Amino acid sequence: MPGDPLRAQWIAETYLEDPVCYSRVRNMLGFTGHYRGVEVSVQGSGMGMPSASIYAHELLAEYGVTTLVRVGSCGALADSLNVRDLVAAIGSSTESAMNRLRFGGLVDYAPVADFELLRTAVEVAAERGTPLRVGQVLASDSFYHDWPDLYQKLAEYGVLAVEMESAALYTLAAKFRARALTLLTVSDHLNTGERLSPEDRERSFHDMVEIALDAVIRVS
Repeated sequence: MPGDPLRAQWIAETYLEDPVCYSRVRNMLGFTGHYRGVEVSVQGSGMGMPSASIYAHELLAEYGVTTLVRVGSCGALADSLNVRDLVAAIGSSTESAMNRLRFGGLVDYAPVADFELLRTAVEVAAERGTPLRVGQVLASDSFYHDWPDLYQKLAEYGVLAVEMESAALYTLAAKFRARALTLLTVSDHLNTGERLSPEDRERSFHDMVEIALDAVIRVS
């Protein structure tokens, strides 16, 4: 589940055998094909938790999907990360109100990745010789925000990077007893200002997508 529907098309056309586009509604492209003999779908989710939640909920509730992997970009918060580094989100903090509303404001629910899927992705990355950093991320509702010290505080508490969908994805997977994982490529560093060009982003996503696909078929 990449956020960008055109990235979904790129993944399908690059990695899947005989991909078929099953949806063009609202230009949120979805494809189904085979990867190493296993049927796999690639579905764009849009940006942010409200959009991603619609597609994840319908995949889980209406189509019986049991494994969801978000593949996307993130902004690094940790000084130990560099652009092009890969991150696997073991847990997802958020300032979104979505889960507070879901639990009646009574619980700060802690959305986490599926352990088997996460462990498999780590094993695949190790076999490939590809470094994969495992840690917590922030799923933010705001691409631009007015809290200049927030990211610094989160980094002090071990949050590696910021993105916009993982907390909702993990929560819905838990509700439907499904597996979910977020794999991210660092596209920019919020402390140093370093960032990838659009062309570099596309070339740098190969490792992330291949790890995701190999992990999915191992647990299928």
